[in-house]
Amino acid sequence: MGAVSPRKEPARRTAAILVASTRASAGIYEDEAGPLLQDWFYALGYDVVLAEVVPDGDAVGQALKRMLALQPSVVVTSGGTGISPTDATPEQTLPLLDRQVPGIMEALRAAGLAKTPMAALTRGYAGTAGSSFVVNLPGSPSAVADGLAVLEPVLGHICGLLEGKNEH
Repeated sequence: MGAVSPRKEPARRTAAILVASTRASAGIYEDEAGPLLQDWFYALGYDVVLAEVVPDGDAVGQALKRMLALQPSVVVTSGGTGISPTDATPEQTLPLLDRQVPGIMEALRAAGLAKTPMAALTRGYAGTAGSSFVVNLPGSPSAVADGLAVLEPVLGHICGLLEGKNEH
C-alpha cells in the first residue's frame, strides 16, 4: 500500500485594512477603526496581511496600490468618504476597481440611515480589483461597526465567487 498523503488545509483568506485619517496618521488622536476591523477579520478567520493609517488624499491611492499588490481576499478602507475638502477615498479607490458592486454601498447606506441621517453623506465604492473585494467604509467606529454588520453575512460568498468556488 502507498503512503497516505497528509490532508492539505485550505489557505486562509487574507485581508488588508486602510484607515484614511490625516489626524490619526499625525498622532493627534488614536485610530479606533483599524483595531475594530482587525479584530473582526481575525474573528472571521482571515489573516490581516497589511494594516495602515495614512493621511487623506493621494496617500490613500498609494496605500491601496500596495495592498492590492498583495492580492488579499478583501481590502476595507475606513475614512475619507465624507464631503469635506480633504475626503478623497472614493476618488482614490475608483480607478483601481475593475468592477463596481453598487448594491453593497446601497446596503451600507441603508443600514446607516436607520441610525442617523448623516449616513446619507457617505460616499464610497465597493467593487473588485482582480480577485480582491474592496469596500470603503466611513471613519467613525460606530459607522464601521454598522458596515461590518452588513458585510458579515455576504463577505464569505463574495470571496468564494472571486475565488471561483461558489455558484451564483
